Amino acid sequence: MATKATIYKANINIANMDTHYYAEHSLVIAKHPSENDLRLMVRLTAFILNASETLEFTKGIDQDDEPDLWQKSMGGDIELSIILGQPDEKRIKKASGTSDKVIIYVYQDGMATSWFKQNEKVLKRFKNIRVVFLSFSSDIEEICNRSMDLQCNTDDRELTLISDENSIIVSEDIWSRD
Repeated sequence: MATKATIYKANINIANMDTHYYAEHSLVIAKHPSENDLRLMVRLTAFILNASETLEFTKGIDQDDEPDLWQKSMGGDIELSIILGQPDEKRIKKASGTSDKVIIYVYQDGMATSWFKQNEKVLKRFKNIRVVFLSFSSDIEEICNRSMDLQCNTDDRELTLISDENSIIVSEDIWSRD
């Protein structure tokens, strides 16, 4: 019998001074059995950094041909694809061809640096892809719970996630611009 996804709920209050986006979102996030808490929190962080009324989680880790998050137009065109980790060239090419804009968030320092060096030439071929390295002031998994209430403040590409017991700073380092 297949293991089912674990459901997480997050109430997030976003104050993004960089984009002037201020909103509350109540999210239901399915955590795939093979997904760890770090990756789940990176998905949530990617949502927070790009939040809009139309941004949504996809099947992601369950589907190789879908990004982890996307934003679609009313006509169904993909305006923004967000991919986590170190995608292969085929996935990069597909995302670039089907989306107006692609953001790849990398977050594990040693592996991310190695992946970027190997794929830098490939990434330069595509004009709509941005690669962003996320670093955390402490273990982001510390604030991962099945039910989360987070205050999310962004200023100068620095996100502060505040829970009842902790606060974590997430910094964005843009490695490749679209």
